[in-house]
Amino acid sequence: MDSVDLAHAYYDAIDAGDYEALRAVLAPDFEHVRPDRTLAGRDEFVSFMRDDRPRTDTKHVVDSVTAGVDGAVAHGHLFAPDELMFAFVDVFETDERIAKLRTYAD
Repeated sequence: MDSVDLAHAYYDAIDAGDYEALRAVLAPDFEHVRPDRTLAGRDEFVSFMRDDRPRTDTKHVVDSVTAGVDGAVAHGHLFAPDELMFAFVDVFETDERIAKLRTYAD
């Protein structure tokens, strides 16, 4: 899978609540840096997404994903059933899997 495919697989897995598919696209030492926290390690991230995130009824609408030298950059919007929650830019660092993700949100 190339970096663009990994990014799409990441969003698909989260939106579907498919935590095994999510685990499969993340490197064991995956790190997610976001405005409100940093999650270190694939297990911590998957556990947070499955058990602790405030809303699980969200959907990522990805406007674009652009491949780069060491990963990809995605721009999109996160929606809940009744509202637009926020716009985001995600910067993925990839190899065979996603090694690091930095999220910027408005």
